Amino acid sequence: MRAVLQRVSKASVSIEGAVHNEIANGFLVLLGIEAEDTAEDIDYLCQKISQMRVFSDTEGKMNLDIRQTNGAFLVVSQFTLHASTKKGNRPSFIKAARPEQAIPQYEQFLSTLAEQSSVPVKSGVFGADMQIALVNDGPVTILMDSKNKE
Repeated sequence: MRAVLQRVSKASVSIEGAVHNEIANGFLVLLGIEAEDTAEDIDYLCQKISQMRVFSDTEGKMNLDIRQTNGAFLVVSQFTLHASTKKGNRPSFIKAARPEQAIPQYEQFLSTLAEQSSVPVKSGVFGADMQIALVNDGPVTILMDSKNKE
């Protein structure tokens, strides 16, 4: 399971020109689910993400987690995070989980993140053509991979 965390001052997801969900300060999380992912991958990422200390304290140091800043999450599924670009110029998405596996794991990720973080968790719509708008604060962007523990 891979995640791209972007610390944002605001973010939204729109579908067919209408805003579906939005947050003020917090994290935009782009989530890629791989065919080999399990509940352990979900638990690992949710724990790390909910405790990530990259929000500024009163001295301007990245020292606070999302709970301490009254932030929120906007989580968007993104199978393209598992693109393989090793051969040719057209990416292969063979490692990405099929919807019948990915949808339940995506939903479990949302509920686990809400439970572990105790902050609002909003989401996009799995499989929809979405437009994401964000103001990356910092910018702070962090790549995470549950298999590599990065």
